[in-house]
Amino acid sequence: MSKHEDIIKYIRSLKVGTKISVRFIASELNVSDGTAYRAIKDAETLGIVTTVPRVGTVRIEKVEKRNIESLNYAEVVNIVEGTVLGGKDYLYKTLNKFVIGAMTTDMMKKYITPGNLLIVGNREDAQKLALENGCAVLITGGFGCSDEIKNLSNEKELPIISCSYDTFTTASMINKAISENLIKKDIILIEDIMKTDVEYVKTNNTIGDLKEKIKRTKHGRFPVIDKFERVAGIITIKDISPDVKDEEMVINFMTSNPITLTPKTSVAYAAHIMVWEGIELVPIVEDKKLVGVISREDVIVALQYINKQPQVGETIEDMVLKNFTYVNTDKGLKFTGKIVPEMLSSIGTASYNVLTFIMSTIGTIALAQRNHLNITVDSFTVFYVKPVQMDSTVVVNAHIIDTGRNLSKVEIEMIIDKSKELVGKALLSAKVLRK
Repeated sequence: MSKHEDIIKYIRSLKVGTKISVRFIASELNVSDGTAYRAIKDAETLGIVTTVPRVGTVRIEKVEKRNIESLNYAEVVNIVEGTVLGGKDYLYKTLNKFVIGAMTTDMMKKYITPGNLLIVGNREDAQKLALENGCAVLITGGFGCSDEIKNLSNEKELPIISCSYDTFTTASMINKAISENLIKKDIILIEDIMKTDVEYVKTNNTIGDLKEKIKRTKHGRFPVIDKFERVAGIITIKDISPDVKDEEMVINFMTSNPITLTPKTSVAYAAHIMVWEGIELVPIVEDKKLVGVISREDVIVALQYINKQPQVGETIEDMVLKNFTYVNTDKGLKFTGKIVPEMLSSIGTASYNVLTFIMSTIGTIALAQRNHLNITVDSFTVFYVKPVQMDSTVVVNAHIIDTGRNLSKVEIEMIIDKSKELVGKALLSAKVLRK
């Protein structure tokens, strides 16, 4: 095991809430400051430590499948650029929701429950009430708190945070962060779907060993790893002709230097790579070692889940297309909408980027409506785009002109509704991802 891996293992063994520094790690494990720094940064990427302003780097509990709608208190400190006044060891805890303390303490009691965050000004009675009921406190306006409140926060194992913003701004910042996290619901990563109980063969295995593994597992594709557990290649049942002897070595028939991905890669990107390269199985590596695999079927199931998933946060796509309505036509889809101020360029007409974005998005939607939910854009060609004035109503027609087995094409035309002037034309080609 390398020094780097030793440090990561040591950090994992520390108690949640332990403060970590480069000097501390270097001293404890007798390594250089540079080695300690790189390992701490990797630990942050792995989600087992986090850096809190004015506090430092602390060990946190990694939650593999955290509710994306929630935040922990350390993240809140970063969002509001706050200062931790008490309960520094408990920033890793997760808050369920936040409550604004704009009422009397009698009325406040019904809203304060354990796991919440009370946003309030310099009201010590409200701060005390919150802590006594298992609720952390965020003090706005740059105010501090008394030693009694600080001691109570440590006693109740709850953080108390202060920030310089007013209550409305603070609540808006936290709400925005939650909304951004909700958008991430649609961003499924490979680590969410990959199989970790990987069946593989080694470079020193024989074809006979491979045949036994195929017979036992009923699989037709396997990653090939070397003595260091690094991916050396991929071998499939198609690579072995009937006249190959069982004594032959796997390494002589495998496909070397295969495409690999990491657990943090998005499923959407994986789908694009697998369609483009015609790949059925992709090894997943971390620190150059095999940690899992994904198949084309795994990716398709994940994409189908994404399409069914409710979208709560508003993406750029939502903001642009919320002004449009659509109807189905014999040839595809017809969208009708208005050019609003958010779409304008610096010269007062609809931005070229927005208009091309509208056409490409509508083209993709048109193909998805034709039961091709799992597609990846192959090419998008814009023939021309003309300036469009604000408040103009535009009609975008998406005509599907080809629906082959593996490739579909859609022609997109944008016209001014009133004058019928053609202001945009494009062609989108997309590959269909099939099981």
